[in-house]
Amino acid sequence: MLKIALIGAGKMGISHLSILGGYADTDIVGVCDTSKMVTDFLTKHGKFNCFSDYGKMISETKPDAVVVAVPTKYHYTIIKDLLEKKIHVFAEKPFCLNYEESEELVALAAKNNVVNQVGYHNKFFGTFQETKRIAASGVLGDIYHFIGESYGPVVLKKKADTWRSDPAEGGGCLLDYASHVIDLLNDTLSPIAAAKGTLLKSIYSGKVEDAVYSLLELTSGQTGLLSVNWSDDTYRKMSTSITLVGTKGKLIADANELKVFFKEDNELNGYSKGWNVKYITDLQDGVDFYLRGEEFSSQLNYFVKAAAGLVPNTINNFASAAKTDKAISIIKKSSK
Repeated sequence: MLKIALIGAGKMGISHLSILGGYADTDIVGVCDTSKMVTDFLTKHGKFNCFSDYGKMISETKPDAVVVAVPTKYHYTIIKDLLEKKIHVFAEKPFCLNYEESEELVALAAKNNVVNQVGYHNKFFGTFQETKRIAASGVLGDIYHFIGESYGPVVLKKKADTWRSDPAEGGGCLLDYASHVIDLLNDTLSPIAAAKGTLLKSIYSGKVEDAVYSLLELTSGQTGLLSVNWSDDTYRKMSTSITLVGTKGKLIADANELKVFFKEDNELNGYSKGWNVKYITDLQDGVDFYLRGEEFSSQLNYFVKAAAGLVPNTINNFASAAKTDKAISIIKKSSK
């Protein structure tokens, strides 16, 4: 039985709490949030052991693992404290506000041998997992161009400031939205090494960007385009896609389907010359508890299994998230 606690009972924190509550092999020993209204509700209707001070919660409940779902500006301090106590950590994205802090936490997690994961859920979509497998197989030939895209209706008018409008809180399209695409590109191909001609565009927000457009070069030498806009109301919800163009074919994938064109026959089972289409229902593994999408349950299920020593701590660990933080820094600098 894994004793687990939650710090931050906002939108994502409540989602994580709901998913974890469906596991028979986890015991939710505590929930911490600074909102008394939230903790009173959870205590009354959820029968959770709630706290307003995470240090007190850790001291009294002694969890094996903690889910951290607070604004990014608090990540470094809280996660460092948990790692020093040798507690396994799942943190929401992005990891930290600067990659120097990220790399320090990577080293500390390794030193204390604790399981660590960051919530980049795209890597748990069957379509994107298959994209990575196809790219690595070489059947697309020399991948000479890529496009990473994400669009959605987050900020559609000028409104009162929230954490999303404050870069010091981890707000802005680059940190909050584009980080998902950056992390996916890093993992599917190779880490981002350079950015050129970056445009950080404010559409409705005053202090942060609502759209990110950048030409990227990877450590592999591959080049491509990043295009992200969270002020696009032609989308009902966040829509992320990746396109790979190679000398032997082309692949386009999103959360719902994967389309791949091969110029010639290949050795991949289930694929042939010409266009091939596979849907998420063909590629996604099932989950025991469905909430918002299989990917959210899958990532937490992986974390719980890693903390129990049942799977390796290799997907979305702090080391990969630090590379994403570094890429964010590279893109931000190239816009100035």
